[in-house]
Amino acid sequence: MFSKILIANRGEIAVRVIRACRELGISTVAVYSEADRGALHVRMADEGYAIGPAPSRESYLVSEKIIDAAKRARADAVHPGYGFLAENAAFAKACEDAGLTFIGPSPAAIALMGSKIEARRAVAKYGVESVAGTLDPIASDDEARRIAASTGYPIMLKASGGGGGKGLRFVGSEEELESALRNTRSEALAAFGDDAIYIEKFIEKPRHIEIQVFADRHGNAIYAGERECTIQRRHQKVIEECPSPVMDPGLRRRMGEAALQVVKAANYYNAGTVEFLVDPLRRFYFLEMNTRLQVEHAVTEMVTGLDLVKLQIAVAAGEELPLQQDDVIMRGAAIECRIYAEDPDNNFLPSPGRIAMLKTPAGPGVRDDSGVYQGWTVPIDYDPLISKLVAWGSTRDEALARMARALREYRVEGIKSNVRFFLEVLADGEFRKGDFDTGFIERWFQRRRPDPKLTDSERDLAAIAAAIFDSEHSAGMPPDGKPAESPWKIDGRRRGLRNS
Repeated sequence: MFSKILIANRGEIAVRVIRACRELGISTVAVYSEADRGALHVRMADEGYAIGPAPSRESYLVSEKIIDAAKRARADAVHPGYGFLAENAAFAKACEDAGLTFIGPSPAAIALMGSKIEARRAVAKYGVESVAGTLDPIASDDEARRIAASTGYPIMLKASGGGGGKGLRFVGSEEELESALRNTRSEALAAFGDDAIYIEKFIEKPRHIEIQVFADRHGNAIYAGERECTIQRRHQKVIEECPSPVMDPGLRRRMGEAALQVVKAANYYNAGTVEFLVDPLRRFYFLEMNTRLQVEHAVTEMVTGLDLVKLQIAVAAGEELPLQQDDVIMRGAAIECRIYAEDPDNNFLPSPGRIAMLKTPAGPGVRDDSGVYQGWTVPIDYDPLISKLVAWGSTRDEALARMARALREYRVEGIKSNVRFFLEVLADGEFRKGDFDTGFIERWFQRRRPDPKLTDSERDLAAIAAAIFDSEHSAGMPPDGKPAESPWKIDGRRRGLRNS
């Protein structure tokens, strides 16, 4: 087992890895930009190393700085978390070349699954069906027109190196195709350094369901249930569940077995997620593989009882998986809401700033994976995730009730948050029935828009109700209105922090 691990990330995922390492008796090393000098993950780690200015391209995305910090700290291994360099094959290879264990899959597997076109080709050889479309990059606009006509509109244009909702375009007709091709190529080149794109048939009213997989270097592999990731805004997940409301044992087994074929196709080891689209007839199609730990891994942990981060570390250290497929037992249901510093009433614009007051929920079945604290200033330079709030219940209804209770307990002041947005979504009848598709949020916003028939006084009542909600969430501020002094200061200093 490792004696020291560097976490090449920030925020809640860095905190999550640090906690797993503590339980395993492993020392931890944080890296931080100038904006993150006082961040929670830095304060919790045993050591911390500065790696540059706030922009991630000058700090968290510079592999040489990460590896240099690991060498100076004499770390054995590097955990990439998610985002930043987590799915960068060159970084994984650089870690290996530097004598560091990369806690994740091989560079070859990352590269293969990182190309959506190559991934589609690879899984097809193992009998895993993808959405109808091309297995090669589109060479010209004329070729795109021919393929789109034969596939049938509507279609999706997708970047081969895409991910995170970038490099995607819906095309409803031939008249839209030319500009869509130009815009998708431009976005793909800017985001991924590769303008290769391909065509997929657009599936009407799909669900987005992913399968958690885990494999070791000894030929053992399992799937650990599914996560329902259909509730999305601009192709970004906002609410995740385990299990999916539409899942049954037969469908879970078929999707799980298909996911394990993807594992074989990639010669994969460590944690991974195989994503599928599921149509209204419950036919499923391979979408992509995420070669890392997912943001939403906590719902799987709550339902299966597995600690996926500890499993990652053990497998990276060369150990065999400690369980077989029959040992994976799912109990109850879990739901996750991603709490962001953003303003839902202003097009979800980020709301950076100082957290004047923070009170997180607790109680039975509630888990809050956070990377912030009261007094911390949420920087404008990164994703404004505050925490991942997870609720478990013996049934989906109980999990939803606990989540609603937890959201009402969640109090944050000084910045905007999307807490009230989640409360409204959880109260929606379509969502509560579990009868939704990836277009749910768009329809929900249509229903939520002010009714032109309402009188001004009725709108005023709604505004008053919202104000009451906000005032309830300001409770808990000290009598003088000032936030408490940071509990992290020790004689004005912090321990375990190095600037060199």
